[in-house]
Amino acid sequence: MTTWEYATAPLLIHATQQILNNWGQDGWELVQVVPGPNADNLVAYFKRPKD
Repeated sequence: MTTWEYATAPLLIHATQQILNNWGQDGWELVQVVPGPNADNLVAYFKRPKD
């Protein structure tokens, strides 16, 4: 059975692609994006298999 670890990160509207690419390069898979605490931010939820 696969065991997962999870992380959350703020996404700035003007840098979304760069932020997602950086997390992806570290092996994180994007699970969901939800509205953040203010109109300029989103929150991304990521997962990746534990070693």
